[in-house]
Amino acid sequence: MKGKAMTNEQFFEKLNIPLNEQQRKAVIADNGSVLVLAVPGSGKTTVLVARLGYLILCRGILPEDILTMTYTASAAGDMRERFRNLFGSELADRMEFRTINGVCVKIIMYFEKLTGRKAFDLITDERTSTALLSKIYKECTREYPDESSIKELKKLIAYCKNMLLPEKEIKEFDRYDLPFSTIYNKYKEALQEQKLMDYDDQLVYAYTILTQYKNILDHFQNKYKCICVDEAQDTSKIQHMITQKLSEKHQNLFMVGDEDQSIYGFRAAYPEALLDFENEYKNASVLLMEENYRSCRSIVDSADKFIKNNKLRHDKNMVSTRPLGGMICEIDIKSPREQYKYIFNSVKNLTEQTAVLYRNNESAIPLIDLLEKNGVQYNLNNTETIFFSNKIVRDITNIINFCSDTENADLFMLVYSKIDLYISKEIAEYACFFAKINHCSIIEALLCNDKLPKFCIQKIKNLKSSIRHLITGKPKDAIKTICEDMGYSDYINLSPMKSKKLEILNMIAENQPDIPHFLERINMLEQTIKTKKHCLSPLTLSTIHSAKGLEYDNVYLLDVYDGVFPEKLSVNNIKDLKEFEEERRIFYVGITRAKNALNIFSVKNNPSVFIDELLQRNDRRKKSKSGSSTFIKNNRIIPTQTFSAFSEMLAVDQRIKHKTFGEGIIKEKSGDIITVEFAKSDVKKLSVKFLYKNGLLTTVKE
Repeated sequence: MKGKAMTNEQFFEKLNIPLNEQQRKAVIADNGSVLVLAVPGSGKTTVLVARLGYLILCRGILPEDILTMTYTASAAGDMRERFRNLFGSELADRMEFRTINGVCVKIIMYFEKLTGRKAFDLITDERTSTALLSKIYKECTREYPDESSIKELKKLIAYCKNMLLPEKEIKEFDRYDLPFSTIYNKYKEALQEQKLMDYDDQLVYAYTILTQYKNILDHFQNKYKCICVDEAQDTSKIQHMITQKLSEKHQNLFMVGDEDQSIYGFRAAYPEALLDFENEYKNASVLLMEENYRSCRSIVDSADKFIKNNKLRHDKNMVSTRPLGGMICEIDIKSPREQYKYIFNSVKNLTEQTAVLYRNNESAIPLIDLLEKNGVQYNLNNTETIFFSNKIVRDITNIINFCSDTENADLFMLVYSKIDLYISKEIAEYACFFAKINHCSIIEALLCNDKLPKFCIQKIKNLKSSIRHLITGKPKDAIKTICEDMGYSDYINLSPMKSKKLEILNMIAENQPDIPHFLERINMLEQTIKTKKHCLSPLTLSTIHSAKGLEYDNVYLLDVYDGVFPEKLSVNNIKDLKEFEEERRIFYVGITRAKNALNIFSVKNNPSVFIDELLQRNDRRKKSKSGSSTFIKNNRIIPTQTFSAFSEMLAVDQRIKHKTFGEGIIKEKSGDIITVEFAKSDVKKLSVKFLYKNGLLTTVKE
C-alpha cells in the first residue's frame, strides 16, 4: 500500500456518497467479526463496496488480502464494477470477488497441486446429471420421470448435501411414490464410480480439505486476512462452515445480510447462522441498517409490523426515508380467476414500471394466456416451464390423448393406474397385447378378461362411457370427466401433488372450442414462455424469488390466500415453524419490492392469514373442531395421517377390520395389493389405495 492512510473524514469526502449514521458506522466498523443486518432498500451493496475501499485506503489492508464472496457470479461481477467506479481500476483489478463455489475451486486446485492427487471431475453440463438421475429414478420407481420430478430431485439432493444431513434425516424425504433416500444413495454411488462430482460435492470436498489438511487451511487463512460476505442470509450451512474456517485465524469477517429476507430454504439457505452469529464468532458485533430508501411510508410501516410476526429473527425497526404517501390497495374479488381480468384491464396503458409477482411460476400462466390473446406486451423474469411437464398436466393430456386413441398401448400404460380401474400391471400389459393381436381397443380387451372381479368390470364399463362423452365435449367438461368420473381426483388426493394445476388447466380450457384447440393452446403457451424475449414494456411478470433485489413503482401480488400462499398453516414443531416463517419472509420480500403502490387481491371465501397480518386485522383462520392436528390445503381440511403412514400400518400378520368383511389378518403384501384372510378362510386381495380412499379399513390392536 503506497502513500499515507486516509482519515475517516478524508475517505468520506473522497467517496462523495451521502451515507446515514448507521451506514457510516457499518463502513468504519472495527476489525473483528461484524454482521450488518440491512433491511430492504437500505443500500447494503453501497455500504459493502464502501467498506472494501475503507479497508484499503484507511486501514492499509492490501487489496490482494481481501476476499469478497457473493451469492452468484453475476453479483460478483456487478460488485467489482461498482468498486471500480468508486475506487478505480488499479485497485479493482487486484481484488478477489468470487462466489463461495469459486473459492472452493481454488482450494481444490491448490490441494491437487500440493498432494499430486486428482480430484473428481466437476459436472458442468446439466444433461449429465439429468441423464444419470433419470436412469436411477426409472430403476427405483419403474416410471419415467418428468422434468419437474428431476428438478425436485436435484433440489432435494442439493439440500441434503448443503445441510450435511445424516442418513436418518434423508430418509424423512421418502414418500410412498418416491424412495428418495434410495435414489440419493444410488446417485452418490454412481458419481463415485464415474469419478464425478457436482457443485454441491465441490463444497463438501473443499470443506473436508480445510478440515483434514492444516497446511492448506493455513495457506488460505494467511492469504485472506479480511473476508467480506454479501447476501449472507442466502448462504447454506456448508458455505457458512467454509467461511468460518477461512476467517477463524484473523477473525476479520464482515457479513451483510438480513434473515428477514432469507427465502431460499429449498436451496438450503441457513439464516440460523445470522441468528447465532454472536455465539459462533469471538468478540462479534451486530449492526443495523434500518432506513428504507425505496418504498413509501405506508408500505414500509405495514411491512415492518408484518415481519415482526416472525419469532426467529433479530429485533429491528424498518423506517421509511420518504414522506408519507403511496398506498396498499386491497382488491376484493369473487374468485382467483378475477385477478387476471383485473390486472389485464389495469395494465393496458402503463407508464410506470409495474410488476406482477407470485410465489409459484404456475400462477402467471392464466395471465400470460390472457395477455397473449390480446396482444399486450410484457416481460418475463426467469419464468420456468416445468408446469407443462408436471405430472398432473401430463396425466390430463395423456388421458385425453388415450381417449382419442384407445389402441395406444404406450399411453394406456402411462395412465391406467391413475384412473378408477384397480387392475395390476400384468393385467394392463396383457390387455395391450390382446388388443394388438385382435385389432381392438384396450378397453374392449379388458372387458374380454373373464378373470377380472365384477367391480373391475363395472369400472371398465364406466370408463368406456366416460370416453365417449369426453372426446365429443368441451375441454373444460373433459377435465371434469377425468377428475370426477374417471377418479383422477382420488389419485391426486392420495399423492403429494398439488391440485392448483387443475385450476390453471381449467382456466386455459375455458375459451377453447374443442379438445384439439385446447392441446394446441397448452403447447403454444409452453413455447411462448420458453422463447419470450425482452421488450420495452413497463410490465414485468416474475416470481418473488426472481424479483429479490429489484424494485418497481407498482406491484400486484397474485394468489395470496391460504392453501396456496402460504400453502400450509399448521405449526406443530420447530420444522413447521421454520417453513411457515420462510413463507412469511417470501411475502415480506414481495411487498417490499413496491415503491409507491402495492395491490393485493382478497378472494371471497378464501381467507388469507398474510393479508390479515399485513392489514392488521383479526385472524380469520378456521380451526378444526377436533383436537387433532390438521392443515388447510386448497381449502380442504385434510387429516395429517398420510397415505404413506396408512400403508406402512398394513404389515404382514397385522390384524385389521374391514367395514364389510369384518376382522381378518394380512397374509401377504405386494405393492398396492394386500392379501387378507377373513373368517372361515375367506381370502381376499384388496387395493391399499382403494381402502384408504374410501375409509374401509382400520387396524385392530392385539
